[in-house]
Amino acid sequence: MTSHSLSAAAAGTWRLGDLTVNRMGFGAMRLTQNGRAFSDDRTPHDRDRAVAVLRRAVELGVNHIDTAAFYFSPLRSANELINRALGPYPDDLVITTKVGPGRGPSGDWLDWARPEQLRGQVQENIRQLGRDHLDVVNLRMNGNRPVSDLFGALAELREEGLIRHLGLSNVWPEQITEARAIAPVVCVQNRYGIGERRADSQEVLRLCGELGIAFVPFFAIAGAGRESGAVPEHEEVLDVARAHDASPAQIRLAWTLRQGPHVLAIPGTGNPAHLEANVAAGALRLTDEETARLTALGRATGADVA
Repeated sequence: MTSHSLSAAAAGTWRLGDLTVNRMGFGAMRLTQNGRAFSDDRTPHDRDRAVAVLRRAVELGVNHIDTAAFYFSPLRSANELINRALGPYPDDLVITTKVGPGRGPSGDWLDWARPEQLRGQVQENIRQLGRDHLDVVNLRMNGNRPVSDLFGALAELREEGLIRHLGLSNVWPEQITEARAIAPVVCVQNRYGIGERRADSQEVLRLCGELGIAFVPFFAIAGAGRESGAVPEHEEVLDVARAHDASPAQIRLAWTLRQGPHVLAIPGTGNPAHLEANVAAGALRLTDEETARLTALGRATGADVA
């Protein structure tokens, strides 16, 4: 699928609090490495190409970038690449980051942050991005446990002006309710995709829509196994892709956006051609029948802790 007027705006817009973003955004995780952020494969991508991809994304209308200080490889840091490529930042660019997990200077994973450590993680993101505050900070959880202490610590930083808006990542419905009793929640990032949905995914999707919260799936394209080619693509996805002269990845993105006006996409890539294909998917419109066929591929899974 190609487009003569390629623009992220074709996917429509949504508001993260008082910040308006195009629903087709960009995930920065793959800028730094060939493997996933939570894997041991941290082979670095080419720096100049990563910078070029970021600049091209903004040229194409992407104004929502998802990142984290723990997105780094031995030679690359996603935040620093963003700073180098896009600073001084466009006025309409919204950068969303996340805190909770931690990594040491050599890349080794540390224990998940305690409430008193979140200030340092927020300040690290601010320093790396070269900003005086963060637009949106997602608290990434690990398991279905109370969020009040951690989210309360972030709410204090929001009151201080270090954070503009708060979100959640890898959470259950009750954790969303618990957090909203402390401070407003503008987005929720959970694993969600064709055939890659947690048992509570539809409830979280519905809850976010009812509350006006953006739902932001991660791994909407890759999923378990397809990233390495270990799992073949569903024949139904291939059929729909052929009907639209599109790639399976584009169909997966189009399906994601079809799940509701509050759903945002943040596909990541270090490849300029893949970037343009992802943005083009924002203009692809699936029929109700196609959407139903693809949705039927869903299977409930356990909580994703990647």
